[in-house]
Amino acid sequence: MKFERVRLRNFKCFADAELTLRPGVTVIHGVNGSGKSSLLEACFFALYGSAAVDGTLDDVIANDAEEMAVELWFVHDGADYRIEREVTVRSGGAQTTTCLLETPDGTVEQVTDVEAHVEKLLRMDAAAFVNCAYVRQGEVNKLINASPTERQDMIDELLQLGKLEEYRERASDARVGVGRVRDDKRGALSQLEEQIETKSQKALHDRRNELQGQLAELKTEIEDKEQNRDQARRTLEEAESVLEEYETRRRELEELDDEIDALASAISETEGEREAIGERIRSLRESTETLRAERETLLEETDLEEADDDAVASAIAALEDDAEGIRDRIETKRLEAQEHAREAETETERAEELERRAAEAREEAEALEAELERLRSERDERRSRLEELDAEIESLRATLEESPVDPDDVGSHRDSVAAELSAARERVAERRAELKNARERVAEAEQLLEEGRCPECGQPVDGSPHVETIDEDRERVSALEEALEEAERDVEELEAKHERSEALVETAAELTRRTESRQNAEALLEEADSTLEEKTERRSTLRTRADEHETAAEDARKAAAEAESSAAEARKAIGELNAEKADLDESKDQLRTLEELLADIAENEGEIERLRERRDNKEAQNELRREQLADKRSRRAELEESFDEAALDSARKEKERAEDYLERVEPYLEERREHRDELQSAIGAVENELEELSELRERRDDVAAVVERLEALYDETRELQEMYADLRAELRQRNVDRLETMLNETFELVYQNDSYARIELDGDYELTVYQKDGAPLDPEQLSGGERALFNLSLRCAIYRLLSEGIEGRAPTPPLILDEPTVFLDAGHVSKLVELVESMTDHGVDQIVVVSHDEELVAAADDLVAVQKDPTTNRSDIERSGTVEALP
Repeated sequence: MKFERVRLRNFKCFADAELTLRPGVTVIHGVNGSGKSSLLEACFFALYGSAAVDGTLDDVIANDAEEMAVELWFVHDGADYRIEREVTVRSGGAQTTTCLLETPDGTVEQVTDVEAHVEKLLRMDAAAFVNCAYVRQGEVNKLINASPTERQDMIDELLQLGKLEEYRERASDARVGVGRVRDDKRGALSQLEEQIETKSQKALHDRRNELQGQLAELKTEIEDKEQNRDQARRTLEEAESVLEEYETRRRELEELDDEIDALASAISETEGEREAIGERIRSLRESTETLRAERETLLEETDLEEADDDAVASAIAALEDDAEGIRDRIETKRLEAQEHAREAETETERAEELERRAAEAREEAEALEAELERLRSERDERRSRLEELDAEIESLRATLEESPVDPDDVGSHRDSVAAELSAARERVAERRAELKNARERVAEAEQLLEEGRCPECGQPVDGSPHVETIDEDRERVSALEEALEEAERDVEELEAKHERSEALVETAAELTRRTESRQNAEALLEEADSTLEEKTERRSTLRTRADEHETAAEDARKAAAEAESSAAEARKAIGELNAEKADLDESKDQLRTLEELLADIAENEGEIERLRERRDNKEAQNELRREQLADKRSRRAELEESFDEAALDSARKEKERAEDYLERVEPYLEERREHRDELQSAIGAVENELEELSELRERRDDVAAVVERLEALYDETRELQEMYADLRAELRQRNVDRLETMLNETFELVYQNDSYARIELDGDYELTVYQKDGAPLDPEQLSGGERALFNLSLRCAIYRLLSEGIEGRAPTPPLILDEPTVFLDAGHVSKLVELVESMTDHGVDQIVVVSHDEELVAAADDLVAVQKDPTTNRSDIERSGTVEALP
């Protein structure tokens, strides 16, 4: 696999940058803090997303930016790929909004799918990528500092041996599962054997035959009893028919007796009604004579000549017409009175409303007068505030004009100073780290000189490279101390300068706030003047309106008095017309009484005629009833002669015998039927047990076959588990042998020294360094530079093993080294150069190194410089073929 191109937008310190990566050794060069490592982190982030970020996605977005994007083009196993990720800041924090991978087979989208595809391509996740190809800054000692178990897990995972352990565990789980199922099936088979034996001992076929014989005998007995029962039912029906016929005739006789009594009673009752009707006719004749006498008396009191219905009606109609005319005149006067009263009420209400409005207008005018005084006071205060703001603004402007920075550039000036301060602090931290390493080296050499022999190997230290350069190391300590003091003075000066720039920014912000406050105060003053003018005009308008309302109220009260006088005159006329109408009503009442008397006389005469007709009808009804009474008495005599007492007694005895037999036979049959049902149930239970026995035998055969298959499967899973364990051990040993050979080749190349003979790597990945005399040495006992070279050798050996494969080359990512010279002195840096060159000789197509070391830069095939603009705090990329081309 080779990286071809990476493009960044707002990724950490890069605003917009693009870098083409070529085969061979590419060195990315620049001062500390310029953003060199960010280019490698961008490639790592493009492949693995958030798993490649130590913090959160917000940490990879440039300051003041809302979105970030990274694109990476690479070639893997001869095919072209492009991966793109875009992150956007939203309310809840930074989120991935675009994630896609373009492959020869199509485009893969969504974060989960893209990362799964990348892990499948490279055969490693983010952690494995760091352990294999990406030596991050400060992690060069990661493998040597790890425990053997941790180192074993890292290397096994890189070599895909972890898959074999996973398969072995799966086979073990499968074997245990099969064993459990097999044991369960064995238990089930044993239970089935016991159930079959239990049922076989019951002699189920003999029991079924015996029960079927008892059932046949019982069915014959039940059929005989049911035939006898049916005969008894027929006898009972015949006897009941005879008795029913007798009962029917008896009921008819009773009904005839009742009907004869009813007819005789009705005849007697009707005769009484005829007598009552005659009495009623005599009473009505007497009442009619009395009414005629009253009629003659009223006729004399009226102006009528005769008591005729038409004459009375005509007189009443005439009186109604006269009364209607009086009512019309009364209504006219009533309406006049109401109209005048409403007018008086309306004018009174209008006067009260006008007086209320006048009072409200005067009250509002008085309130406006007080408000005008308050508004004049507020306007004067706002004028004073405006003058104060003018003075403050002038003072702030003078302060800014006295500063050496343009007022519009104070913000960028502060950011520039902050960037310089950050870079100076990084230089102090770098100088302190270099000084610490140099002091440790001097202390180590002084201790060796004092003791004369190495405490681990016992060899003399004279001529050892650790003590030969002690004077140079002491001079380097002095130089580093002076450089550290100078760097700390720079930090103090820049901190003071940063404080002054912060004060200028605050002054500029305060000037902006005061200017905005003055604009607001000026607008409020103009608003106050406008409000005063409007309120003054409103007060004059209200006073004029109050005078107009009071004049209109006086006119309304005069109109109300005139309308009330007219209403009183109309009410007086209504009283006179009501007296005239009362006289007409009295005459009309006399005529109506006469009209009612004439109607009562006519009604009595009609009632007398109707009663006479009813009396005649009742006489005819009694004649008909007497004929019906004679017919019913004749029918009763015929029925009494038709009764046969002997046949009736015989029918009664047959009925009793039949009922007695039926009463006894039904319980007996019920008991026999229950016994029959019990026999049938017992036969069914036996047959069910026979079916269950057959099913149990079939299930036993099936379970026995399953147990046999599970036995075979259990043996297969055990063999598979053992095969995966043996294969993993074999492959691990082969890898350990190859890795040990490559590690010794690499370490011998970079550390050509007579002190160490070889390096041993056992099957558990335990590392041991052997000295020339055969004494073992733990890698942690090596010096700082030796440990760094040892770790780099181990990392490169692992990379070669993965790249070359066990049985042929395998595609691997570029070898990435981020600041590998941090723990190396000048003498060991040259060895690192040889190590990098040896990796290219071993077929590593692409190596990317981040470093500021001049010797390592000089060995590059391709050189990339990274620079940071102190003003914008943004980094840029520049490609150069030589070290001299760097600024």
